[in-house]
This record gives sequence, C-alpha cells and structure tokens, in this order.
Amino acid sequence: MELPKIINKFGFLKRVFIVFYPIRWVFRIGKKLVLRVLIKPLRIVLKLLKWIFRGVFGFLWSISSPVRAPVKKVFVLVARGVEGVGSSTIWAGKFTFGIVFWPFKKLWLFSPLRKGIEKRKQRRNILVLIFLFTFLSLFVIYPQIWNYPYDQVQPKLWGGIEYLSSKYNQPQFKEWASKIKITKIDESPFLLGLDLQGGTQLVYEADLTNISSEDQKSALESLRDVIERRVNSFGVREPQVQLEKTGDSNRLMVELAGVKDINQAIQSIGKTPFLEFREERSEEELDAIRQGPGGGVQLSEEQLNTAELLFKPAKLTGQYLSRAELTFDPTTNQPTVALRFNDEGKEIFREITAANVGKRLAIFLDGQIVSAPTVQQEIPSGEAIISGSFSIPEAEALVKDLNAGALPVPINLISQQSVGATLGQESLSNIIFAGTIGLLGVIIFMLLLYRIPGIIAVLALTIYAVLTLTIFKLLPVTFTLPGIAGFILSVGMAVDANILIFARMREERQWGRSVEESIEAGFLRAWPSIRDSNIATLITTFVLYFLTTSFIRGFALTLGIGVLMSMFSAVFISRLLLLQIVHTRLSKLQKLW
Repeated sequence: MELPKIINKFGFLKRVFIVFYPIRWVFRIGKKLVLRVLIKPLRIVLKLLKWIFRGVFGFLWSISSPVRAPVKKVFVLVARGVEGVGSSTIWAGKFTFGIVFWPFKKLWLFSPLRKGIEKRKQRRNILVLIFLFTFLSLFVIYPQIWNYPYDQVQPKLWGGIEYLSSKYNQPQFKEWASKIKITKIDESPFLLGLDLQGGTQLVYEADLTNISSEDQKSALESLRDVIERRVNSFGVREPQVQLEKTGDSNRLMVELAGVKDINQAIQSIGKTPFLEFREERSEEELDAIRQGPGGGVQLSEEQLNTAELLFKPAKLTGQYLSRAELTFDPTTNQPTVALRFNDEGKEIFREITAANVGKRLAIFLDGQIVSAPTVQQEIPSGEAIISGSFSIPEAEALVKDLNAGALPVPINLISQQSVGATLGQESLSNIIFAGTIGLLGVIIFMLLLYRIPGIIAVLALTIYAVLTLTIFKLLPVTFTLPGIAGFILSVGMAVDANILIFARMREERQWGRSVEESIEAGFLRAWPSIRDSNIATLITTFVLYFLTTSFIRGFALTLGIGVLMSMFSAVFISRLLLLQIVHTRLSKLQKLW
C-alpha cells in the first residue's frame, strides 16, 4: 500500500497539531536556503567545469591529428564523468530534501489553516490539545501515576538488557541503553501553610519608647520588612508576618509553617549582629586613662591593652551598611566578608580613614573585636573587608545576618506556641471532605437541571480543576485555609458562569432556534455578564494581594488564578465541547438539551 494511502487512514492523527502550521513555513524557508546555498552553487561549479573541459577539448582539436584522437577520447570520458557526477549529485540532493520535506508539505500535521478545513475539525484538534495538556498535568499533580510504573518496569527492563548483553556477548547494549534518559518525576507535595502543616507561631512586642509618634508607623513597617527578610533567609516558604495593635501595645506576629524547633526560630529572628568601627586612641588619651579617674589608682598594662580601652567608638555602624558579600582572601584563600556602605556611610568612612592614616581601625562585631587593620590611605570607595578567622559556614551566616539588617526598634518575645501537624491534618481532612460533598452536590445539580450541557459543564470543571492545581504546584502556591477557600470560591464562580450560559441557551431554544444557534447565541449574550463580574473580582483580588497582610495574600492569589482559569473553562472549553457534539446523534435528543 502506498504511503499517502496509509497516512490518509490516520487523518485524525494528521490534523492533531494543525495549530502549529507556522512550522511548515520555517521548513519551507530552510529548504529554500539549502537549495540556494548548497545545490545551486554546486550546479554552477559543475557547469563551469564542463565548459572548461569543452574549451580545453576545442583547443586540443586544433592541434595535430595524431594526438587529437586519443586526447579527445580521454577528455570526452572525463567530461561525461564530471557531468554525470554533477547531475547525479543534484538529483540525489533534490531527492533527499524532497523526502525530508515531503511530510511537512503534504501532511496536514503542519499545514496552514486553510479555508477549506472545516471548523469542526479545528475545534476537535484544539480539544485534543487541551485533553493532552490535562493528561500531562495529572503527572504534575500526582507523580505516582508515572513513578509507580517506572519503579516496576525499570528493574525488569535493565534485567532484560543485561540478559541480552551477556547472551549475545554485546556489552554495547548497556551503553546504548544508558544513553536513553528516562527519569522519575519529582514527588514534591503541595506546599501547606501553618494552619494545615503545623509549625511555630511567635508573638513579639515592639518597644517604641524612644521613637517619636510621627515615626512609629514607618518604624513598625521597617521592623516587619526586616523580620520578613530574616525569615525568608531562614528557608521558610510564605511566612506570615503581621503587625497588630492591641490597646497601647504594638505586636508582631510571625508564623513559620513546617518549623518545629522553636528555639532555632527565635534565634534566627531575634539575633541582631551589631557591627561597628572604632578608632585607635591617641597616646594622650591612653595616658589619661592609665592615670585613672581623678589621679587615683593607675591601670595595669594588661588592663590597658584590652580592645575596649585601646579603641574608641566612631560614628560608623552597621546601620549604614548597604550590602555584605562572602569573598576569599587571594593570598591565604580564607573566607572574608566584604562590606559596602550607602552614600552616607561612604562619606563617614572616608572621613574616618582620612583622619586615621597610619593608625589602626578596629572592626567590632557584637562587642568583640574581629580585626584591626592599619589604615594606609584615605578610602573614598566606601568598601571594607572583615578578615577574621572565619570558617565558610560562619562567614555565610554573618553575611546573611548583616544583609538582613538591624532591627529598627527593640522587640520582646511575649508568646510562643507550636501548632501540631495533627491539627493541620484534621483541618485538611475536613476541608477535603466538605469540598467533596459540595462538588458532588454541584455535579448532581448540573446533571439534573441541564442534562447534556450539565455533563459538558462537569467535564469542563474537571479540566479546570486539574489545570488550576497544576499551576498552583508549579508556581508554587502555599495552601492555607484562606487559600483553599479562594480556590473553592473560584470553582463556584466557574459553575455560575456555566449556569448563566446554559440559562441563556434555554431561552434561545424557546424562541425556536436550533441547538447550534442557541449555543452560539447563549455564549455571545452571556459573555458580557461573565466578563464584568470576573473583572470586578480580579480587581478585588489585586487590591487584596498588594495592599493587605500576607495572611490574606494566599486567598487573593488562589482566587485570582482560579477566576482566570474559570473564564477559560466556562467560555472556551465548554463552548468547544458543546459545538463539537452538536453534529452528533445527541443533538437529536431535544429533551436532553
């Protein structure tokens, strides 16, 4: 059987990827480039050789006749050989490229959308793609669908390869098989928040005694930002940091999902590395200190040589720090910490180094001297190096703490509690049970009230749920109780959009329109209401996400994504499914519409 006839029997598969028709144009351009860059120059070269041989042959024709005959014979054979090779090369090139490009030229797989292709076939191809993406999304949501067969088949497959390799003494079988990269899918679960997964809740009270009333709001916001940076560097996903006003008390509530060690969390949040630079005292100042206050008891040399007495505080502290980075000493290859100050700190650092050329400038961290390098010259760049005896983990921890920033106001821990995973699992189980009951009720309602359109709505709702959960897992989105509530609300909005469309379809049917006409009119007339309501909801979610606390952001994010996907499900997928079955026998069952 000829190849085109075989392909015609698989017309459905040929047109699956019809939406990728621009690929055909890419291959067409590639074919033209190959013909112009390779084949045509080769043809010109071969023709040039042929004419060269003919010219040489014409020259030899004019020489003496005894030499003419054998030379003519030789050159004729060579010219014919060259011409034959050239012609066969050109033919072989055209034939090879013809075979390569024939599928893309003849098959409908990559053909452009032509006017002669029926809309029904186009809709079918788009639906096949949607079902394909939905099927692949199942592997993302539940990787065990792929991993379980993989674990069962892989040992047997490798056993068979080793058996064949040893039986036929072909060790290259293993090498060939090892080049085929088929791996398992990452089985990372959905991210759960504190209320579902368990974790740690800490409540701090901010001390605003030394902060003026007009600066208290900005100080509290700065405090929240610093705590959020510290918690993010701690490795917690979507922490919840909220400011609360209780009477005259300003409180900061920190929720860390999945963190069971409360002491570790307290240390990570409350630890504040205090960085400061100190200038070396002059001999006159040391002599005055050595004499003691009021000419009393003199200090010993051992007491005088302490860092606290040798160096005096300077104006430069960690509050002027812009960035800290982990670096390495090029001479000793020991880890160091590079400091970069902001504009104000750069000017202070320049003044300090200019006033202390030839003296030591000590760097203190949490009251302990780390290093005391000698200033060689004025440093206007605003950069410094802490070169203590750090290990790499210690240097990395110091960089993290310095970049987190110092707390703008003191905080006191007033409450701490650990939320167990059992309570979270119980809440999750209750949510899943309630959601399942509600979903079954919606399905029964849609089937009884709308029959065939109800079946389509349930199928579209299933696709919507699978694709939305896939997006939640790929972003990823942390599920909390408000977040799950937002997702359930978006499911209800998707059902509401379908009800608006189906109700309009029934009205069109009562006016005497056909099933297909009622479907088109129903979607067309219901779209403005669906669009306006969903846009209003999206505006609300936008405001909630950017202008509220992190506790509400999970609800806004899941609701916003769910609304967008529900519009795609109700208006696009449902319409394609209804129009696809309108030409089947189901359209004749008028009572089911």
